[in-house]
Amino acid sequence: MAETAQSTQLPPKLRPGQNGGIEPASLADLVEWFLNFDERTARMRHPMVEELFQWKQADDQANGIATYPFENAEARFAIGVFQALEENRSEPLLGLWLNDVTAALHDARNTKAEMSEAYKLDENPEDFALKKAEKLTTNAERRMYLTGCWLEALFTAEARVLGWVYQELYGKPFTPASPQ
Repeated sequence: MAETAQSTQLPPKLRPGQNGGIEPASLADLVEWFLNFDERTARMRHPMVEELFQWKQADDQANGIATYPFENAEARFAIGVFQALEENRSEPLLGLWLNDVTAALHDARNTKAEMSEAYKLDENPEDFALKKAEKLTTNAERRMYLTGCWLEALFTAEARVLGWVYQELYGKPFTPASPQ
């Protein structure tokens, strides 16, 4: 019993894979651990985030933006983590990627907060984002708000997992670069 409780307190260790990368099964275990035990990452499984993801997929298709047919928000997040690590195999590259993720997260949060305040979208905090967006008067405003909500959820989860991976791989916490 103590072993089980202890195993859920810290994420599983990453194992080196062939060609100097991370062994995929250990990365999958890490992503699963974050989805199960990290509140901000677990939001990828929340019905509100799934609703945002489905809206974003449909909105992109309706606007001629190519989409990959992910099964759900959780799959989109997990594959994004794998792709980010595959494409950013060094400390400088992963650091740059995390800077981009945190900058995009900041922008998404600010957009969402500004619109929420300006249009009093949080009067019913229990409402899902799509319901709140009904108060917005134009399609452009709805798209901007809902995209900000989706990106905030996605980039929060990605920053949590990729930040942990960065620390595990390079022995120090990720520190965002100061804006120029």
